[in-house]
Amino acid sequence: MTFITPAEAKTSFRPKALVLPVSKHTSGAIQYLTSIKQRTPLTLDIGAECSLARSKRCDECLSPPRPGCNNNTCTLMPLNPVIGSEGNFEEVGQDVISLHSTDGFKRKFAVCLPSSRRSYGVVFFGDGPYNLLPSIDVSKSLIYTPLIINPVTTGANYEEGEPSSEYFINVTSIKINGKVLSGFNTSLLTIDKDGYGGTKISSVNPYTVMETSIYNAFVNLFTKELSGVPRVTPVEPFGVCFNSTNLGSTRVGLPVPNIDLVLQSESVYWRIFGANSMVQVNQDVLCLGFVDNGQSPSNPRTNIVIRAHQIENNLLQFDLASSRLGFSSSLLFRQTTCANFNFTSVA
Repeated sequence: MTFITPAEAKTSFRPKALVLPVSKHTSGAIQYLTSIKQRTPLTLDIGAECSLARSKRCDECLSPPRPGCNNNTCTLMPLNPVIGSEGNFEEVGQDVISLHSTDGFKRKFAVCLPSSRRSYGVVFFGDGPYNLLPSIDVSKSLIYTPLIINPVTTGANYEEGEPSSEYFINVTSIKINGKVLSGFNTSLLTIDKDGYGGTKISSVNPYTVMETSIYNAFVNLFTKELSGVPRVTPVEPFGVCFNSTNLGSTRVGLPVPNIDLVLQSESVYWRIFGANSMVQVNQDVLCLGFVDNGQSPSNPRTNIVIRAHQIENNLLQFDLASSRLGFSSSLLFRQTTCANFNFTSVA
């Protein structure tokens, strides 16, 4: 694997892609780390804030504001949408952000998080193919949904009136085993004029969070669909746990109800299987890996945040030029994982 600096890119060539390894660390909070040119490891955060839409903190975009309007390099703030770090932002960030912004990479990046500390996942800067062993080009089977703009930033660092630069998608409904989730105000799934609501993606924390009324309806339907499995005392931070002694396994994890995040139409949905919906907390106990995030409207600001555990061994492509997200759903279904990238070969 070859790394180049922005200066080298200007004087030599523009590569079609750049790849970085991603490792999972579980000492304290779960984090996903990558590194550039053997520098200090950087925390990978898909959804952190360096404004990619029009912002006083970034050079002017050459096109109208939209997710990923970063055709000029941002002056890095404490966090950016691909890597978050508390180090020398100008130094460590320029390599990735400048390359990310180069026409040669078509303003696309893809993230594939590993599920194990013993293996590496991968971040691709550029278009496919995204080849994983055994000879599977994941880019050929991606499903696409628009990236949408929250008109009000949800980040800690912002200018007044600035739209959010985080990655939002339009979840229109949720299904469990094909049954539509009900019992909550469905307007919570959309973003209102004040920037509250909707669904975004972030990898800096481990488990997907939901606004209280959505979470309660979600847990109620899930437990109803898994009524044959005994419940046990919940283990924090989870609200519902099960006795896993007599549960078997499938190619895509434990045999539990499928969860579908329905997007722009009934035929477009992100399916979450047992490997991503459940967390095995000890030998006999597994928990539903979703967490109550408080009551709307004051808290939370975003009503669903899809987090790292739910995207492990899923490949997500952020096509910033076209403002769309490509997603694979679980790679386990295709008999591969994010750990199956060969770093000794060409991406």
